Amino acid sequence: MDVTGLLDTAAEAARAAGPRLRKAFRTRPGVSTKHDFHDPVTEHDRAAEESIRAVIDSRAPGSVIVGEEGGTTGSGELTWYVDPIDGTANFAAGLPFFCVSVAVAVRGELMAGVVYDPVREEEFTAGPDGARCNGAPLRSQGAARDREAVLLSSFPTPADVESRADAALHRYGRFLTSFAAVRKPGSAALMLAYVAAGWADAAYGTRSKPWDVAAGALLVSRAGGVYLGDPLAGGDYLAHVGGFDLRASALAEVAPH
Repeated sequence: MDVTGLLDTAAEAARAAGPRLRKAFRTRPGVSTKHDFHDPVTEHDRAAEESIRAVIDSRAPGSVIVGEEGGTTGSGELTWYVDPIDGTANFAAGLPFFCVSVAVAVRGELMAGVVYDPVREEEFTAGPDGARCNGAPLRSQGAARDREAVLLSSFPTPADVESRADAALHRYGRFLTSFAAVRKPGSAALMLAYVAAGWADAAYGTRSKPWDVAAGALLVSRAGGVYLGDPLAGGDYLAHVGGFDLRASALAEVAPH
């Protein structure tokens, strides 16, 4: 299996969405919703995914594509996980924290992934030779303890609060008082890329989908960090830089086993 070729295809596919997203950014595009008003989508999500799918279909015909907007199509040993805009709410509002995420698995094993920030032109890649950002090697290193660490988290989501409000808010309060800083930036894939780069020390999220975390999970692992959870199944996940003391962390109680 030519993993380098798969990575090249993932990078080309992710970058194919870039020109449209940069042009549309801060134009306040029209927003509709999917499951509820917390789950926005724009015409650019759909168009970007079409561009990504076109590249994959041309470079790796006979693949399965699992996309946030287009669902699951195709068949074969290769499965591509595509999020055309991870952080749609940020994109629609004009906040520059969103990305394109493309990952590929071979018979259920993640092999390559790309997280592409079209505003900053930062391309995070995970492949056979490790993890990189614009070609420079990444090392997932940072703080060892909560009190020195920056936590990026989507928790609590509205669904977390609706299902167990007291427990969710209590847990969030624990994070706020334990970590040096807690930020809720709004893109799981980009949060994981930042942990891979050592720009943040930990990331935690609930109720994720495979297209949210597949590429980011591989980035963290290939950069020498730790990813806990099943990126191809979704659900809860936790990631941290290498050397972080999880056992002594407030995150220990939510670490996926």
